Amino acid sequence: MAKILIIDDSPADIRFMTEALKSSGHTVVSLDNSTDAEKVVEAERPDLTLLDVVMPNRNGYETLRALKKVPGAAGMKVIFVSSKGSDTDIKWGLRQGAVDYLIKPYTPDQVNALITRHL
Repeated sequence: MAKILIIDDSPADIRFMTEALKSSGHTVVSLDNSTDAEKVVEAERPDLTLLDVVMPNRNGYETLRALKKVPGAAGMKVIFVSSKGSDTDIKWGLRQGAVDYLIKPYTPDQVNALITRHL
């Protein structure tokens, strides 16, 4: 199974995604801020990251651009997770380098389907 990093400032969203992913056998690491993302990615070397877009200090787009410079992120896939779900938001997220975009609210089945599709 895969190692998945969740970066989201919402403890409720982190718990929800963690439960959905652990029930499928994945190893989950979570982070409640984007500030430490590079350090955690370098240490943990996740296969995939679920990255919230709207966060304090640094949004998901900025975080993804920073992660692209981290050697430990080589080969890591990123899926944006956001309540911002307009066509423009989705296109911009994919343009930043994400492999997919999950719109909140979502179900555990949707989360696991995306993980299966990209790993």
